[in-house]
Amino acid sequence: MSQVLILTPPFTQLNTPYPATAYLKGYLNTLGIKSAQADLGINVINKLFTKSGLSRLFDNVTEENVVGDNAKRIWLLKDEYIAQVDRVMNYLKELTVDEAQLLVNSNVLPESGRFSHLNDEIEAFGTMGLLDRAKHYCTLFLDDLSDFIIEVVDANFGFSRYAERIGRSASSFDEIYSNLNKPLTLVEQLLIEELSGLMLRSNPELVLISVPFPGNLFSAFRIGQWLKANYSDVKISMGGGFVNTELRDLSDARVFEFCDFITLDDGEMPIRCLWEYLKGQREVSQLKRTFLCQKEEVHYLDGAEELDVHINQIGTPDYSDVEWGKYISVLEVANPMFRLWSDGQWLKLTLAHGCYWGKCAFCDGSLDYIGRYQPCKVDIITDRMEALMKQTGKRGFHFVDEAAPPALLKDLALEILRRKLNVVWWTNIRFEKNFTADLCLLLKQSGCIAVAGGLEVASARVLKMINKGVSIEQVINVTSNLSQAGIMIHAYLMYGFPTQTAQETIDSLEVVRQLFELGVVNSGFWHQFALTAHSPVGLNAHKYNVEITKGLGGTFAINDLEFVDKQGTTHALYSEGLKKALYNYMHGVGFDFPLSDWFEFKVPRTTLPPGLLEGYLNNRVVVKDDSRVLWLGHGVSTHFFMKKKGKKQVEMAELTLVSTKSHLVITTKVRLGKWLVNTLKHASFTQRKLVTFRMLQEDYEDNKLGDFDVFIGSYTFSKLKESGLIIV
Repeated sequence: MSQVLILTPPFTQLNTPYPATAYLKGYLNTLGIKSAQADLGINVINKLFTKSGLSRLFDNVTEENVVGDNAKRIWLLKDEYIAQVDRVMNYLKELTVDEAQLLVNSNVLPESGRFSHLNDEIEAFGTMGLLDRAKHYCTLFLDDLSDFIIEVVDANFGFSRYAERIGRSASSFDEIYSNLNKPLTLVEQLLIEELSGLMLRSNPELVLISVPFPGNLFSAFRIGQWLKANYSDVKISMGGGFVNTELRDLSDARVFEFCDFITLDDGEMPIRCLWEYLKGQREVSQLKRTFLCQKEEVHYLDGAEELDVHINQIGTPDYSDVEWGKYISVLEVANPMFRLWSDGQWLKLTLAHGCYWGKCAFCDGSLDYIGRYQPCKVDIITDRMEALMKQTGKRGFHFVDEAAPPALLKDLALEILRRKLNVVWWTNIRFEKNFTADLCLLLKQSGCIAVAGGLEVASARVLKMINKGVSIEQVINVTSNLSQAGIMIHAYLMYGFPTQTAQETIDSLEVVRQLFELGVVNSGFWHQFALTAHSPVGLNAHKYNVEITKGLGGTFAINDLEFVDKQGTTHALYSEGLKKALYNYMHGVGFDFPLSDWFEFKVPRTTLPPGLLEGYLNNRVVVKDDSRVLWLGHGVSTHFFMKKKGKKQVEMAELTLVSTKSHLVITTKVRLGKWLVNTLKHASFTQRKLVTFRMLQEDYEDNKLGDFDVFIGSYTFSKLKESGLIIV
């Protein structure tokens, strides 16, 4: 029995839970409110993709509705799909060598349209291991079934979304409302069956529905619709990412036929206020950022005096009742960065509320989730990591920040190393100059395997308009630092920003080509610029020579806006060519092709020289006096001996520096050797005492060891760096 039930509607990810429910459950724990959470999406997937589920699906299909060639093949092979689906699902939950051998080296799995390019894909995967190849086969098996479901059974279906088209840019509630009055599809029937059982087990007083994306919206309303009809005493509140960005100007009272409340922005304090109101401990006027319907009119109430809960006080996310065994890891493409989104189970944490930069012209910086920057204390972050590792037995973390601050990442990496946490992690960053080669080495040693960052439009003029705060020169040097440290890099790429010309689009592609040719970026994805109501461009369209033509003034969702770019090119024309070029570059081919070969129409020649980015690469490091000196090695042994120099015997020191991957020997004069041993001891990452670059210089000079600048440029210092001495 739970007081509060927190739901994620179908569908989000197959491999790992969306974190909103765990975050809210963790906060409710701090208030002593008993709660339960459920990912109804993964529950439905596990109900549908079974022998009984597929039998039910095919029983609901009449042969005359099976029209397409691919659907016909699947229909004829339906008994084989039913026979093998449990094997596929079990393998994607737990990989085994014996099962992989059977899946890859036999005719066990039926093959339809998704297998048609299998040989090309296997070649792209290169030396993919047996387990991965079997995982890929199983993924294609499910994709074939998904295609059949979409074509014949339910056009709204998708493994990571449901009825997304209806939810996207729905300025009017009419279409959603109309579809909610239609009979349930098979997928929706499965959803309601799962929900019914869950309600019987939990019997909550309040149901919270998180709606992170447009692809969760319709099923959220289906949930609300059924709860209203069957549990009229239970109160329903909706919130989440989609709500926070799209429903800020909600005025359609029909929405509240499916819920009682809608809250905006961070959910912790609004939910606390809502709970106190439902318990008679607070007046309705004292709710926080909450919509409700009174006398058939929508009202927005924000009279609570309490501030939002600081990120330090939100509690540790609670995954205790997550059904990890239901999640499956799929493998669609060879790209190692893309795998992180669909493969493996990741614990989600946030390092800081909001974005420390928060100035990008295309981003919703006016909204609280980006605009209010609030970092979490590093000891609290690592405490939460340890608690989650103990609770779940997992050690992979995805820090879901808009852009993780480099200073906070530095402190986090040090604390991970000090606590000897055996973790793997990845996050989003800005490609800014503070990601030096030494900082990247520190991040790698702490468990960082990958970062994703926005390169956006790789044009100097447009980057300045976007206010990204980075230059192409910075990007090439930062990505080089990251890649040399062994950290994978994904680049978010954008085309179609207002006033962007055809020439700038082609020049951006040339920058991307050079990044991949140099091997400093592993993957990327092109997004066409989308104008949102809460971005600087949306709020000040005239400054960007843009005319908004549709999207404002709706009674339901307001976010994505249609617009006319009065100055730029027809950006949609470039989509296919840009993506085709990128696909080839990610596979290491096509670098010598003229850029025009990727397009079906005439495009301008690039104005950039082929070696531009390589020329930007430099090893210049500006070391600040307050930069921290750290030694990441694990031990020093010293041996003193006499060495003949001319007619004199001179005592020398031999230092053996040990790290996890190296074993270096440095021979120095005794005085310098003893100073180095003492310095490395105090600069060790295990020590909390701060050793700055200025302190290092002063101590060197106080010990009268010579010219510090000469020492910094010496062979001895280069060997120290090689052994793990970094300056960050």
